[in-house]
Amino acid sequence: MKLSARNQLQGKIVEVAKGPTTSHVRVDNGGGIMITSSITNVAVDELVLRVGDIAYAVIKASGTIYLA
Repeated sequence: MKLSARNQLQGKIVEVAKGPTTSHVRVDNGGGIMITSSITNVAVDELVLRVGDIAYAVIKASGTIYLA
Protein backbone atom coordinates (compact mmCIF):
# COMPACT_ATOMS: atom_id res chain seq x y z
CA MET A 1 0.00 0.00 0.00
CA LYS A 2 1.32 3.41 -0.93
CA LEU A 3 0.58 6.40 1.33
CA SER A 4 1.08 10.10 0.74
CA ALA A 5 1.45 10.79 4.48
CA ARG A 6 5.13 11.26 5.29
CA ASN A 7 4.84 11.07 9.08
CA GLN A 8 4.71 7.41 10.03
CA LEU A 9 5.69 6.45 13.57
CA GLN A 10 6.04 2.81 14.58
CA GLY A 11 5.13 1.80 18.09
CA LYS A 12 3.44 -0.69 20.36
CA ILE A 13 -0.25 -0.51 21.21
CA VAL A 14 -0.54 0.01 24.98
CA GLU A 15 -4.28 0.64 25.28
CA VAL A 16 -7.47 0.20 23.29
CA ALA A 17 -10.38 1.92 25.06
CA LYS A 18 -13.70 1.34 23.30
CA GLY A 19 -16.56 3.78 23.69
CA PRO A 20 -20.09 3.53 22.28
CA THR A 21 -18.94 4.23 18.69
CA THR A 22 -15.32 5.42 18.89
CA SER A 23 -12.16 3.90 20.34
CA HIS A 24 -9.05 5.61 21.66
CA VAL A 25 -5.92 3.69 20.71
CA ARG A 26 -2.68 4.63 22.50
CA VAL A 27 0.63 3.83 20.81
CA ASP A 28 4.03 4.14 22.53
CA ASN A 29 6.78 4.78 20.01
CA GLY A 30 9.51 3.94 22.52
CA GLY A 31 11.11 7.37 22.15
CA GLY A 32 9.15 9.04 24.92
CA ILE A 33 6.18 9.92 22.72
CA MET A 34 2.71 8.51 23.35
CA ILE A 35 0.28 8.91 20.44
CA THR A 36 -3.48 8.65 20.95
CA SER A 37 -5.75 8.12 17.97
CA SER A 38 -9.55 8.27 17.88
CA ILE A 39 -10.94 5.79 15.37
CA THR A 40 -14.24 3.99 14.94
CA ASN A 41 -14.91 0.73 16.74
CA VAL A 42 -15.52 -0.83 13.31
CA ALA A 43 -11.97 0.12 12.25
CA VAL A 44 -10.51 -1.35 15.47
CA ASP A 45 -12.34 -4.62 14.80
CA GLU A 46 -11.44 -4.74 11.09
CA LEU A 47 -7.76 -4.01 11.83
CA VAL A 48 -7.82 -6.49 14.76
CA LEU A 49 -5.96 -3.98 16.99
CA ARG A 50 -4.81 -5.50 20.28
CA VAL A 51 -2.63 -4.36 23.18
CA GLY A 52 0.95 -5.48 22.56
CA ASP A 53 0.69 -5.38 18.76
CA ILE A 54 3.05 -3.28 16.66
CA ALA A 55 1.24 -0.49 14.81
CA TYR A 56 2.04 2.59 12.77
CA ALA A 57 0.61 5.99 13.57
CA VAL A 58 0.17 7.67 10.20
CA ILE A 59 -0.16 11.43 10.48
CA LYS A 60 -1.12 13.57 7.52
CA ALA A 61 -1.47 17.19 8.53
CA SER A 62 -1.68 20.44 6.68
CA GLY A 63 -1.15 22.49 9.83
CA THR A 64 1.07 22.48 12.90
CA ILE A 65 1.05 19.62 15.37
CA TYR A 66 2.11 20.44 18.91
CA LEU A 67 3.56 17.66 21.05
CA ALA A 68 3.88 18.13 24.76
